Amino acid sequence: MAADDQSLEALGQYALRYVKPGHTIGLGTGRAASAFIRALGASRIEVRGVPTSSASEQLGRSVGIPIVTLADAGKIDTDFDGADEVDPRLNLIKGYGGALVREKIVAASSRRFVVLVGYEKMVKRLGDRGSIPVEVIPFGVVLAMAQIKALGMKPRIREKDGKEFVTDSGNWILDCAVKKIANPARMDRDLLAIPGVVGTGLFVGIADVVLIAESSGKIRVLKR
Repeated sequence: MAADDQSLEALGQYALRYVKPGHTIGLGTGRAASAFIRALGASRIEVRGVPTSSASEQLGRSVGIPIVTLADAGKIDTDFDGADEVDPRLNLIKGYGGALVREKIVAASSRRFVVLVGYEKMVKRLGDRGSIPVEVIPFGVVLAMAQIKALGMKPRIREKDGKEFVTDSGNWILDCAVKKIANPARMDRDLLAIPGVVGTGLFVGIADVVLIAESSGKIRVLKR
């Protein structure tokens, strides 16, 4: 079972202890990140937000968080985002929501990256859920699919409402079926070496803190 809305709202509230007035904050995408954005807006802590997607931008504006671009923000103090899988080394798979490249750019631009997840997202090894999202330029999709197959994965073009899903950056997502991943860093490098691949859902060695909403209702904290 997945963490319920009440647990994620408590998680978002807990994460506020990592926020200070005047900070510039990365606003992630997904259920847990949205719970944090709502808690941040309700707190009235004076911050600026750099969104990772149009959805997080709209939510941030709706709860009164001033929105700035990454170019205007300069360095981000702390980025708050969710994840689809988290392994014991705090490596992640992200991108089931389709915002992986912008999420990685914002995370890499931040002094600290805090990940918010329900307990069900914790895995012994990345790949437990059987899929890695890969963002690709539409022109290069045929080549990318062929070379991803050569790496032993089975890619398919993500669709929404019967059409190709298009990211906020105008790219497509390949959902690549995979077994458990022995070496996430190597797989990330192999995928990024394919012409036309913009980014992968593998976030290796990036997360600083992971906050976990346990089934008991408690929040567990893991640090790198």
